[in-house]
Amino acid sequence: MTTNFMDFNDADNLVSEEPVKLDPKVIKSALLNGLPQVLGYLFPQGKTRNNQFFVGDLDGTPGNSLVVELAGDKAGLWLDFSTQERGDIFEAWAYHERLDCKNQFPELLEKIADWLGNRSSYTQPAPAKKAFHEDDLGPRTGKWDYHDINGKLIAVVYRYDPPGGKVFRLLDVKAGKYRALDPRPLYSQPLIAKSQKIILVEGEKCADALIEKGIPATTAMCGANAPIDKTDWSPLKGKDVTVWPDHDEAGRTYAEKAAEAIAKAGAKSVDVLRVPQDKPDKWDAADAVDDDTNIQDFIDSTASFTQPVVPPLEAFSLGHLLADKSPIPDDLISPRVLTPGGMIVLGGAAKVGKSDFVLSWLTYMAAGEPFLGMEPSRRLRVFYLQAEVQYHYLRERLQNMKLPEILAWRAADNLFITPQLKLVLNDEGLEEAKALLRKASEKEPLDIIVIDPLRNLFDGGEDGASENDNQAMLYFLKQRVEKLRDSVNPQAGIILVHHTKKLQKKQLIEDPFLSFSGASSLRGYYTTGMLLYRPDENQSGRVVTYELRNGPPLYDKFVDKKNGKWMEIDRESERLTNQDHGEKLDAERRRKQDTILQLIFDEAARGRVYTITQFAEAFEGRAGLGAERTIRDRLAVLATKGYIKFFCDGERYGLAKLSRSKFGYMCVEEMKLETDELDFDNETGEARNRVLSVLPTTYKSPQTGASLPVENPLVWIYQEGELNET
Repeated sequence: MTTNFMDFNDADNLVSEEPVKLDPKVIKSALLNGLPQVLGYLFPQGKTRNNQFFVGDLDGTPGNSLVVELAGDKAGLWLDFSTQERGDIFEAWAYHERLDCKNQFPELLEKIADWLGNRSSYTQPAPAKKAFHEDDLGPRTGKWDYHDINGKLIAVVYRYDPPGGKVFRLLDVKAGKYRALDPRPLYSQPLIAKSQKIILVEGEKCADALIEKGIPATTAMCGANAPIDKTDWSPLKGKDVTVWPDHDEAGRTYAEKAAEAIAKAGAKSVDVLRVPQDKPDKWDAADAVDDDTNIQDFIDSTASFTQPVVPPLEAFSLGHLLADKSPIPDDLISPRVLTPGGMIVLGGAAKVGKSDFVLSWLTYMAAGEPFLGMEPSRRLRVFYLQAEVQYHYLRERLQNMKLPEILAWRAADNLFITPQLKLVLNDEGLEEAKALLRKASEKEPLDIIVIDPLRNLFDGGEDGASENDNQAMLYFLKQRVEKLRDSVNPQAGIILVHHTKKLQKKQLIEDPFLSFSGASSLRGYYTTGMLLYRPDENQSGRVVTYELRNGPPLYDKFVDKKNGKWMEIDRESERLTNQDHGEKLDAERRRKQDTILQLIFDEAARGRVYTITQFAEAFEGRAGLGAERTIRDRLAVLATKGYIKFFCDGERYGLAKLSRSKFGYMCVEEMKLETDELDFDNETGEARNRVLSVLPTTYKSPQTGASLPVENPLVWIYQEGELNET
């Protein structure tokens, strides 16, 4: 009986009684009887002198700091004089095995007994336990042995099929008990160890069916019911793993979770097969073998999605980066607007037209056609999760877009749109959304997933925080949005449509993207930020502005919707489509231009000069010049055209030195500045403030917008003929 227990040659017989127990007193007596040999094993570099054993420390280094008594009542006791630690022979052995003597004492006894040999001499039989009766469940209908990587039997799974349904019993061979191992091992580990490519299936029956065909396969103990976090996935580290799910929702859900766990365990690659929809419900790998399917051809030809494997932390040398000439992945939407696996957050205030803009944009992307300078790499497959417009009004909006027939035809099967969704992307809602996306990606993987608006589907976790909370936003992006994307195509792009706070004029100038709710987390996460806003609430024209992480800056676009189609327009907007209104704009522009130039000239005569920012702030709402942003824009145009130049030598005129201005103080042609210095009229003897002619030192380049030095300050050059006003 004892021999069978140790060798596990007949695991079926192990449950008739409790395993035998080792007797600490007998083992300790055996150790003390052969103490010199025991110490020689633990501390090979120790020495014996006068019934005492000397060594440097418990690590066994040479020396005399630690002494062990060899005889008498204190035999086996030791003392380390350098640390004042002390203990008995069990504690010395525990240190050698790196075990906790108190909490891992049974394991310690096992290791000592193995060293002593003839374990039966050190055991006590435990009281008999009632045997497990197969009659309770009927005869066994299946038995599978689990071995460790070295081929040692560690567990057995038995299957029964009583009237109520199949039942499994898990035998922990080492403990000799029916119980689940923690962690649970993978099946066929010796085969895993010598194979690079592994198929993960559900259940030992499926694994055996593939193995018999010469295809390395494994399964987690209990198949789709296996607790992911209690399974030891480490044998798959460095392997190329293909997950073959059963053809049902439970199988697909399990496959996703298993793929994530395998990727985290360090697999080289992880792919999940998409079982064709024409297969019967619950169809699996064993059924494929029964159907005489060519298994390797099926695996190679069946569509799959790749679970991203997080690469180990790595740093690259400058030389490596300079030498790497491999091609950059193609943009999903160029130029670098949406890259594979990237994320766009498109924001805008209420009623600015975000959803209409997005709907048009996505239609063009699905048709493979450019939209406002953004070009798709091909006809993209897009899924639009929208939670604002009901079905009838959605189709009305689409039909009113008056799409060209060829464009509608090209996009017809590539753009999927939900009517108004009424769900939150919590655990339950995430599964519903996954099912929708999976159905849409049966033929081909999705390229873009859109959520509109983010607020309506937002889930901030257990605390229920809103999207204004940065931590809640980070949770939503990682645990909801990314998991949704990874369930269908980890390389798909994400577009999130998000409400913004009302943009203030100062914020538009300084950093408009701070208007996003949860801005810090969003900006640290997205690859592209986009904002749609009206610079003038009295006009229909809108601005699209970009913030790109993966590419060079994109210039703002001025857009409007005309006759059902979004198009780029001139910044003066309506002048191209409404000549009368354009003439009014021209007249108003000229009036503002003349007013600004005269103000700069007159203010200097009174001793006051301004930078662009100072002037815009000082004259906002005055002289009919409008808002600060409008004044800034007009000053920028006048500077580009050469009506305004700048001087940076303010000290020459008794002015404060500027430290933060890009260009300097503004000046106009023939401008004179009244200073605080006094001049005396020799004829009248009267004192008056000195007036100096102001000469420019720099000008704004009409080509680059940079500040360049003036070659001859006495000659005033205009750029009117070189630049069309924006």
